Amino acid sequence: MVYILVETKQYNLAIFASGTGSNTKKIIEFFEASSFITIALIVSNKPEAGVLDIARANSISTLILEKERFFKGDAYEPVLKEFGIDFLVLAGFLWKIPAHLIHIYPTAIINIHPALLPDFGGKGMYGNHVHEAVINAKKDKSGITIHFVDEHYDHGKHIFQATCSVLPTDTPETLANKIHQLEHEHFPRIIEEVVLAKYNLQ
Repeated sequence: MVYILVETKQYNLAIFASGTGSNTKKIIEFFEASSFITIALIVSNKPEAGVLDIARANSISTLILEKERFFKGDAYEPVLKEFGIDFLVLAGFLWKIPAHLIHIYPTAIINIHPALLPDFGGKGMYGNHVHEAVINAKKDKSGITIHFVDEHYDHGKHIFQATCSVLPTDTPETLANKIHQLEHEHFPRIIEEVVLAKYNLQ
């Protein structure tokens, strides 16, 4: 009997994040044992962001973005290519992605938003600003939206949504906790499904 060894390509992901990195931590944990997806780079626009500590704790390379180069220069394309990045994941990243990167990574950039888009999206709608708006609008439910990234804030094609109840007693902080639970439960799995589908690995 002859055995043929088929080499499986590794798909390298870059996670873009601006904050503490709770979603990034869950994503890293999810893909630790993956045979085909590697978290190769953590990217942030804030040198003091907690997500960078998570990257260092997991021996993952980091990149700190400089605004001028990101928006008016090469958008760090050479660095992403150097790391062999195939796919970009936005996990609490507060800057808009330049058109240059969107063209380089068509249908290979996804974002998670802490509300049920198209409601409560757009510039300035992040974190507790979103939860405050949901509560002030007296909505009885909120949730998460995972979507492809295009050249407009929170506008790309929807991939997945999950919902949670909003109670009259909820505050932005308690609602945020519910949203975080949905993010941690679903985001890593959806990333895997999207990468599998894009590269015909299913």
